[in-house]
Amino acid sequence: MFKPNLFLERVTDITPEMLNEIGVKALLLDVDNTLSTHHGTELTEGLMDWIAYMQSAGIPLLVFSNSKDKRVRPFAEKIGLPYMSLGLKPLPFGYFRGAKRLGLKRKEIALCGDQFFTDLLGAKTTGTKIILLKPILLEDKWSFKVRRYL
Repeated sequence: MFKPNLFLERVTDITPEMLNEIGVKALLLDVDNTLSTHHGTELTEGLMDWIAYMQSAGIPLLVFSNSKDKRVRPFAEKIGLPYMSLGLKPLPFGYFRGAKRLGLKRKEIALCGDQFFTDLLGAKTTGTKIILLKPILLEDKWSFKVRRYL
């Protein structure tokens, strides 16, 4: 029930063809440990080229994070994408807002993230598809260690 639709190494491994195979028309992109390290500002290698590739293929991208606006806005502006901060994952409200903003049904959207408890659980309980990614860098705080262990 809570298996990802795809499990990949990094966000730049996603292709329009993969999305088409699972019926996805747009992506919600988590920030921390998906597009950059946790609270980092450095972009993952090849991210800007991947964004341009996805956009040229007509795939809408929306940065979607639980972090506050002061964290998400500068990052989204740096990569030139629209964003939603305070997504409240795994609660359903953010997923509903994201789908509405993209003008699509939740089943036509996939969330790309690295966390089971926030990203996968929230996506699956709202009918949003999930592309689970390996974290860029494992966090060393005890709360992250517990969540990843579980």
